[in-house]
Amino acid sequence: MTTVEDRPASPPAEAPRRRPNPLLALLRNSWRQLTSMRTALILLFLLAVAAIPGSVLPQRGVNPENVDRYFVEHPELAPQLDRIGAFEVFGSVWFSAIYLLLFTSLVGCILPRMREHVRALRARPPAAPKRMDRLPQHTVLESPGAADPQAIAAVLRRRRWRVQVRGNEVSAEKGYLKETGNLLFHTSLVAVLIGVALGSWYGWHGNRLLVADEAFCNTRQQYAEAKLGPRVDSADLPPFCLTLDNFDARFLASGQPESYRATVTVDRPDGSDRRTADFSVNSPLRLGSANVYLLGHGYAPILKYTDRYGRSQTSTVPFLTSGDANLTSEGVAAFPDANVDPKTGRRDADQQVAFEGLYLPTAPDTAPFVSSRFPEERNPAVVLAAYRGNLGLDAGIPGSVYQLDQRQVTSGKLKQVGDRKLAPGETWTLDDGSKLEFLGTKRYVTLSVRHDPGEKLMLGACVVLLVGLMGSLFGRRRRVWFRVTPPDSGSPTGGSSLVSAGGLPRTEHPGFAEEFASLVAAVRDDGRPDRRAREGVE
Repeated sequence: MTTVEDRPASPPAEAPRRRPNPLLALLRNSWRQLTSMRTALILLFLLAVAAIPGSVLPQRGVNPENVDRYFVEHPELAPQLDRIGAFEVFGSVWFSAIYLLLFTSLVGCILPRMREHVRALRARPPAAPKRMDRLPQHTVLESPGAADPQAIAAVLRRRRWRVQVRGNEVSAEKGYLKETGNLLFHTSLVAVLIGVALGSWYGWHGNRLLVADEAFCNTRQQYAEAKLGPRVDSADLPPFCLTLDNFDARFLASGQPESYRATVTVDRPDGSDRRTADFSVNSPLRLGSANVYLLGHGYAPILKYTDRYGRSQTSTVPFLTSGDANLTSEGVAAFPDANVDPKTGRRDADQQVAFEGLYLPTAPDTAPFVSSRFPEERNPAVVLAAYRGNLGLDAGIPGSVYQLDQRQVTSGKLKQVGDRKLAPGETWTLDDGSKLEFLGTKRYVTLSVRHDPGEKLMLGACVVLLVGLMGSLFGRRRRVWFRVTPPDSGSPTGGSSLVSAGGLPRTEHPGFAEEFASLVAAVRDDGRPDRRAREGVE
């Protein structure tokens, strides 16, 4: 009869397994996918694709006039694009989301790899495998007498290998520059993103065309195009004013530019701290937290128009270069307040006058007068067409001050009433008795005034990025081992030690076989007795 005491003890009950939290598992898996290198490359590609609308469509922060014109020309499409932020691409939610995801992905990729790389740098080279004959590179050589592992280690150290001696074994490795370069490259990419973010948030820039003897102050209203970062207010712009005193341009005999230099007077809005400064294309003017860059130059004809009532108006009009190396320029001189009746003070909108045409620094001697022969003023002339009618300035439709509204021309509201070529000092009398006189020209420059707090960070990051890229491309990780087998008294080799050598490239390394053979030869030669001693030479 079996008693209770005689019954076998039942196995202890297993503790219930904890069910993983599905939310934590989802977050962990999402983080693992986000911080993978594949995701980082995909986000980098998406960032490049997302920037395309910002370069194709006009942006409010850069040129709000072009955005308004786009709404006029595309009344149905423009509101749809505006809803998705197409006119403010680089400040939109979706572009910022891609940017932040890329930043997070890169940081998540770099930190674990950096930790592993530091651990590998501090670790000793691993021990030799038992079967070195299975390695891609393997050889056995004889060494007279008892081979010294320390001597082998000294040969490897002279060749800049990291060496570890374990008894009769020597382990060495080399090529950590590859992973170091990879980490430098990706860390620099993160620094570039930080620099771009700093420049976008706290930077600002403005473009201005400045005619000689004219001045402008650093206020947003005086820029033709201006963009302030989200963290920048108009009051944050540094106070200074610039006056263009002189512009010197020198050209080769072929017409190619040799040098440009602008001379300006810099002072504060209250007239204090006045000084003169020079700058050129590759040497910007640095004004504390703002840099002034010279982008281009051209000519501004001075035109004096006398209407039929004898009232004169003088206008200095910058003519913009059309891309011609000889500075053939196009422009418009408008006189909307001409032909005002002095008795009634009424202005007839249909009697407005404008002149559109070309400026040629060196005009040809004979027609056609369509392009300049040289960028320097050797035979200056303007070729103008006169228009009279309604210029369309009161229509409320944004337009350019450098060209006529062609809609007014095609509708017949603005009609051409003549054309003429004028040299400096010549006068043109129109059909209604009004006159136009070409007085000469002034030089002008186009300037870009910028402040980018992230430019130094980006410059340093780009330099380190290139260094890291070179290390990543040319670095090769590899390991070698040497095992010394002491001589056996009964060995037919006569007491020679056997040295087994093996090599393993950790990455693709086409030249590793030659390097391994050279290393083995250096170890073998180092173990030979001195030749002069063997030959008895003093």
